[in-house]
Amino acid sequence: MFKKILIVVTAVFGVLLAVPTMVQETDSFLPGIFRPINLGLDLRGGAQLLLEVDVDTMMRDNAAITHDMVRSSLLDRGRGVIRFSDMQSRDGVVTFTLRDASEVNKTRGRLRAAVPHTEITVSGANFTIRVTDSERDRMLADAIDRSIEIIRRRIDEFGTKEPSIQRQGSRYILVQLPGVDNPEQIKSLIGQTAKMTFHLVNEDITHEMMAEGRPPAGTEFLPSNDGGMVAIFSRIELSGENLIDSQASFDQQRHMPVVTQVFDSVGTRRFRQLTTENVNRRFAIVLDGRVLSAPVINEPIPGGRGQISGNFTMQTAQELAVLLRSGALPAPLAVIEERTVGAGLGADTIRAGANAAIAGIIVVMLFMILVYGKFGIVANIALLVNLALIIGISALFGATLTMPGIAGIILTLGMAVDANILPFERIRDEIKGGSAPLRAVSSGFDRALKAVLDGNLTTLICALVLFQFGAGPIRGFAVTLSIGVFTTLFTCILLSRLMIETYMNGKNKKIGYVKN
Repeated sequence: MFKKILIVVTAVFGVLLAVPTMVQETDSFLPGIFRPINLGLDLRGGAQLLLEVDVDTMMRDNAAITHDMVRSSLLDRGRGVIRFSDMQSRDGVVTFTLRDASEVNKTRGRLRAAVPHTEITVSGANFTIRVTDSERDRMLADAIDRSIEIIRRRIDEFGTKEPSIQRQGSRYILVQLPGVDNPEQIKSLIGQTAKMTFHLVNEDITHEMMAEGRPPAGTEFLPSNDGGMVAIFSRIELSGENLIDSQASFDQQRHMPVVTQVFDSVGTRRFRQLTTENVNRRFAIVLDGRVLSAPVINEPIPGGRGQISGNFTMQTAQELAVLLRSGALPAPLAVIEERTVGAGLGADTIRAGANAAIAGIIVVMLFMILVYGKFGIVANIALLVNLALIIGISALFGATLTMPGIAGIILTLGMAVDANILPFERIRDEIKGGSAPLRAVSSGFDRALKAVLDGNLTTLICALVLFQFGAGPIRGFAVTLSIGVFTTLFTCILLSRLMIETYMNGKNKKIGYVKN
C-alpha cells in the first residue's frame, strides 16, 4: 500500500512542478519551489557574446611578476647579493646578464626555488627565463575558469536572469543572455579587467618632462579621468585584490557620488602604512591603466576604509562598485563575436515546436487507443504525466529549455510509448499462451522489464557522453534526454502497472485488445 501511495504522490508532485510553466500567474497559490522553466536564448531571445582571453597580455603580466621575483631573489641580502645588469621583461620573457660568470650555478639554483614552473636557459653569463608550456596551459585554463566565475558574479549583480556562461575551446568563453535586448551595458561590464592598484605620485616630474612623453625609469605616465596625465611610480603600493567590499554612495559634504571601499586585514595594514608614511603626498588610484583620482594624504587612515571620487554619476559609481566587488579578471577579454536574437524569433520557434509536439502526441495517443483500447488510455495518461515530470524536474533544477531540449523531450516521449508497447505485447503473448488476465499482466510487465531497462540504459549512456563532450545546445539535448530516461522508467514501469492493476482490481477482467 505504501508503494502505491508513493507512486501516486510522486506523479502528482511532478505534475504540480510543471503547472507554473503551463499556466501563468501561479505565484498566488503555489510556493516558491514551483517555478516556470527557464527558456534559452533561441526561445526567449537575447544576446550572445563570444569572448577571447588575451593570452599575450596575461603572459606579459606574468613576466612582470617573474621579473620582480627574480630581482628580489638576486638582491636577497640574507643569502648574499648576486650582481647583474640589463634585466628586461619583454614578450613574456625575462633576461639579464651576470656580472660575475662564476656565479652561474649559484644563480641557477636560487632561481629554481624562486620561480618554479619556468624554463631557465643559460648562455655564458646570460640568463633567459620563460614559463614552461605545461605551466602556460595551466595558467590559461585557470584564467578561463576564474573569468567565467567573475563574469557570472558581475552579470548576477545586475539582475540578468539565467545567463549561460561556458568555456568554448581552449581560450574562448561563450556568454548567452536570454531576455537582454541591449547588450552594450553588459558588454562594457564584462570587458573591463577591473584591475585596481594604488601608486604614489611622482611629484618631481615637470610639465616639460610630461610633454616629452619619456618617463624616467620606475615612473609611468597614465591618463586620468579629468583628461590630463599623471606621473606615478611603477611600484604597486596596494592591490585591489585586498578589497573585501565596495559600495556606491553619496558624499553629503562634497555633494557628489563616490565609491567606498573596505580592505581585508592585509590591505588594512598596508593602507595604514601607506597613509602614515606619506602624509601630504598624493597617491593615485588606478583602474585598468587610468587614474580615477589622485588625492592628497592629509592624515593616516587606520581603519581600512577608503573612498574613491572621480566625477562619477550614481550609475557609473554603481558599475565601478560592482566591478570591484566581483574582482579583477586574470586577463583582458575581447568581444570577437556578438549576436542579438529577437524575442519574436523565440515566440515563433516556441509556437512551431509546440504545434509539432501537440500534433505528434495526438497522433500517438489515437494510435494507442485504437490498438490497445483501455490499456492505450492508461499509456496515454502515463505519457502526459511523463511530459509533466520532464518539464517540472527541469524547472526544479534550474535547467534551461532550448530547441534541442524540446527535441530531447519529443524523443523521450517516443521512447515512452515504446516502453509501454513492450509489456502490452508481452501481455498479449501470455494470454495467447493460456494465462489468466491477472497473471498475464504481472508476467508481461516482469518479462518486458529487462528489455525496457536495456533500451533506456543505452540511451542514458549516450546522453551522458553527449553532456560530457558536448557544449551549448548539445548539452541541453542531453539534459532533457537524461531526465526523460528516468521519468520514462517511472511512468511506464511503475505508474502504468499501478493503473492497470487498479483497473483489474484483483479480477480477471477481459483485456479487449487481445484477439485469439
